[in-house]
Amino acid sequence: MDFIKVGGHAKSRAAPGAVFSLLKNIDTWPRWSMFKSAELVERGHDEPYGVGSIRILSTSVTHARERVVELIPDQQLSYVLLSGLPLRNYRADVRLTSPGGEGARIDWTASFQCRYGTGWFWRLFMNSVLSKLAKQLAIAAEKNSAG
Repeated sequence: MDFIKVGGHAKSRAAPGAVFSLLKNIDTWPRWSMFKSAELVERGHDEPYGVGSIRILSTSVTHARERVVELIPDQQLSYVLLSGLPLRNYRADVRLTSPGGEGARIDWTASFQCRYGTGWFWRLFMNSVLSKLAKQLAIAAEKNSAG
C-alpha cells in the first residue's frame, strides 16, 4: 500500500508567531476553521497543547482524534490521526516560514494510506480540506493581528 501525499498552501500577512498561536491552541479552531467543535482531551507532556496532547476535532459528520507529535515554536506543528477517518498512518505537518521576512507562508501537508481503490477520492478530499484549512488559518491570523 503506497503512501498518498496531499497538501494545502496559503500566505498570510501576519507574522509566523501570530499564525502559530492560532494553530497550536485547539480552542481557537472553531472560530477560524471548518470544525464545529474542538476539545483537548489529554494535555501534552510539557504544556497543554504540546507534544503528546490529544485533541478531538468535530464537523457535522466526523470526529477526528489526533495526537500532536512534533512542535517547533513559530515554525511547525505535526500530528497523527488516531481515529475518525478510514485512513492509516496519517501524519500531517504544518510548516510556517517567512519568505522575504514578511508575513507567513503556511504549508499544510499530509501523507497516509487507504484502502485500494479509494485513493483517488481521499487524495481529492484531503487536498481540498488542507487547502481550505491553510487559507482559513491565514485569514484568521491576519484578522487577529489587525484587531
